[in-house]
Amino acid sequence: MTATTEVSTTIAALRHEVCALHAELTRYELVIWTAGNVSARVPGHELLVIKPSGVSYDELTPENMVVCDLHGRVVEGELAPSSDTDAQAYVYRHLPHVGGVVHTHSTYATAWASRGEPIPCALTMMADEFGGEIPVGPFALIGDDSIGRGIVDTLTHSRSTAVLMRNHGVFTIGRSARAAVKAAVMCEDVARTLHIARQLGDPIPIEQASIDSLFERYQNVYGQR
Repeated sequence: MTATTEVSTTIAALRHEVCALHAELTRYELVIWTAGNVSARVPGHELLVIKPSGVSYDELTPENMVVCDLHGRVVEGELAPSSDTDAQAYVYRHLPHVGGVVHTHSTYATAWASRGEPIPCALTMMADEFGGEIPVGPFALIGDDSIGRGIVDTLTHSRSTAVLMRNHGVFTIGRSARAAVKAAVMCEDVARTLHIARQLGDPIPIEQASIDSLFERYQNVYGQR
């Protein structure tokens, strides 16, 4: 295949993958109406694939996914890209290991974000997936790369793949779009559990040495290799 044919084939595959992954957001009730999105980096190229703005989830198709460069400019697509495109493009530019970004307004995690409060690491599943607490990023307005700057500044100093952007919602990152969706699902699950735990009393935090051990095992030993 020529380079042009190769990238076209990769983009076509990512259009299908990104479109399909949006169904996971509705399946796990992480979004409502047209809110939220999934994006994926095009490996080896300064491009990303993202959901179009304001299109219902049941109307999404691989063909209406939008291809943008890493400054948020449309390269392929008939529709306007998500309003989070500039923010996510900033993440891809500054975190080269990130292959996927997800944004949700999932109920429990966003409730923590509305309080500007990190989710404490009081569950082994949190230590496994996030390597500690889920941090809070700064308040930022939608429409430019300000949210992206907050995401990068916050996650650069954390092992977490999720950040609660204050008064806004959840952004997650992953080595792939699917990994970022998984992080969004798990973020909402632990946010719900810790909220319930706090109605009963004070959750017991896990000691740092145990967090480190759990994180190391889950990231490097757990599952099939």
